[in-house]
Amino acid sequence: MDMLAIFGVIIAFAALLGGNFLEGGSFQALLNGPAALIVVGGTLGAAILQTPRENLRRALHLLPWTLNPPKPECKKGIKDIVRWAKAARKQGLLGLENIADREKDKFSKKALQMLVDGREPEAIRHVLENDLMVAELRDQDAINFYESMGGYAPTIGILGAVIGLIHVMQHLADPSELGPGIAIAFVATIYGVAFANLLLIPIANKLRSHVKQQSQFRELIIEGIIAIADGENPKAIEMKLSGYLH
Repeated sequence: MDMLAIFGVIIAFAALLGGNFLEGGSFQALLNGPAALIVVGGTLGAAILQTPRENLRRALHLLPWTLNPPKPECKKGIKDIVRWAKAARKQGLLGLENIADREKDKFSKKALQMLVDGREPEAIRHVLENDLMVAELRDQDAINFYESMGGYAPTIGILGAVIGLIHVMQHLADPSELGPGIAIAFVATIYGVAFANLLLIPIANKLRSHVKQQSQFRELIIEGIIAIADGENPKAIEMKLSGYLH
């Protein structure tokens, strides 16, 4: 669980609510069902409309990474690569077959299997880098779902404000109807801006950083596998990959 992310959300909304209280406002003043429905429903609907089904499915799959991200262990990855290199030196590349069968990470498993199959280093690099690029583009396209919501939310908030003002204008003769309409107008704008800047855009940026970490870990695997294919010394491989620890 990423406690820092939770702490950030708490600080953001505490600042918003705290500022409201310091100005003499109340918590109830910020609660408005129609405004929330307009902003959340409109933003979600617009983002779903523009997002292909596969990207939407992937976006929902990535969302838990905001609080519980995968943690690529580069240190462990380097140790594994050095162990593979030692096994390849002692038993030849075919000696990696059992290791490949037991490997849980799909990317590493594929890389090891290509080594066992005797593929040329450049062919291995081409295949793995293509897989890396496709996976990264897929995840970036999925993350655009949240970024697009962050773009739509303020605009939908303005639409909510206009709806509230229309409601006000239709009931100028009835003062009892003015309050709800004005509340929708102002609260919808707050919801739109806060929804975008305190949740959606930060979520998109957070997920991008995790995708980048995943890609860096896979780059480490690629470099290690190519070094094994080239017959480099395990110690030299370890020194070569140590830069990824920083």
